Formats: sequence, structure tokens, C-alpha cells
Amino acid sequence: MPPGHDWSAAVESHLAVIGGMRTAGPRIDAIATLIIERLKDGSHLYLAGNGGSAADAQHVAAELTGRFKTARRPLPAIALTTDTSALTAIGNDFGFEQVFERQVRGLVRPGDVLWAFSTSGNSPNILRALGAAREIGAKTVGFSGRTGGRMADMCDLLLCVPHDESDRIQEGHQLAYHFVCGQIDAAFADR
Repeated sequence: MPPGHDWSAAVESHLAVIGGMRTAGPRIDAIATLIIERLKDGSHLYLAGNGGSAADAQHVAAELTGRFKTARRPLPAIALTTDTSALTAIGNDFGFEQVFERQVRGLVRPGDVLWAFSTSGNSPNILRALGAAREIGAKTVGFSGRTGGRMADMCDLLLCVPHDESDRIQEGHQLAYHFVCGQIDAAFADR
């Protein structure tokens, strides 16, 4: 069997990462509280990421505009990763580094929340989007790995999954964002 392809070792690696997140509860609660407060005030949630993190952004937006576990009203959550016309036009005309920044400048308003996913914390297009959101007066939430990279200084709240490999970091992100979605469900139940 090739190195790195041992199922038991993969499960143990996963469990170690998730176990290392035990102390992240207060940070995850703070992220959920911020998003809930902003949504209750009529603000919108925007999400962005690249590759697997783009899928995570879309996943969260779908859980909130649809439903996660309980019936509640749809919430204004928009993944900036889904409009192929905007992504390709902006990428072609201005460069890939601006695909999220230009959408943020066109859509995000003061008080809105930008939730950015980057396993490295150093994705140039994510950093530019976070910078634009802060200039506008939006709140910024980040999900990263390692030490958070350059986005650590650009987020009002940042969750760092304690690992160096993107797949394990994304597994931690998924657990955390599902928990946040559950908190949001509870906050908006019967509304």
C-alpha cells in the first residue's frame, strides 16, 4: 500500500485534528453570535473561498437559505463563488485576485458579514475581499488552518484548525460551520 493510504491512520489523523478543536468552543460561539446578531438586524452574510473552500462557502449558504435541521425562514446568505459570469468576467478583466473583492465592493454594505474560508490564510483574492469588507464597515469572519496566515489580522473573528494539511483543516471547518448553522437554526426557530 502506498504511504499515506492507510485508512486507520487517516481516521486517527482526523480524530486528532477534531480533538485539537475542543477548546475552540468559545470562538465558534462568538462567530455564531456575531452572525446571528447581524442577520437579526437585517444584514446579509456573504461567503467566499477557493476550491474545496468554495464548496464550503456554498454549503453554508445553502444551509441558511434553505434549512439546516429545523424549519425556519430563509436567511440572506450569498456565496460569492457561484456566479460564473461574474467570476470569469472579473477574472478576465481585472485578474483572479479581484474576483471576490469586486463583488464585495458591489454588494456588501456596512454591518453585513463576510465569512472567508482559506486553509492557508494567504489566498490573495480572499485577503483582498477581507480588506474591502473592512473598508466598507462589514464584519469579517475567517476559517483557516495553521496560524491563520495573513488573514489573521484581517478578521474580526478567526477560527484556525490546528493542522497543516488542507483536507484535515476542511474537516475541522465542516464540523465548526455545521455547529454554527445549528446555532443559527435555534436563533431563528419559529420566526
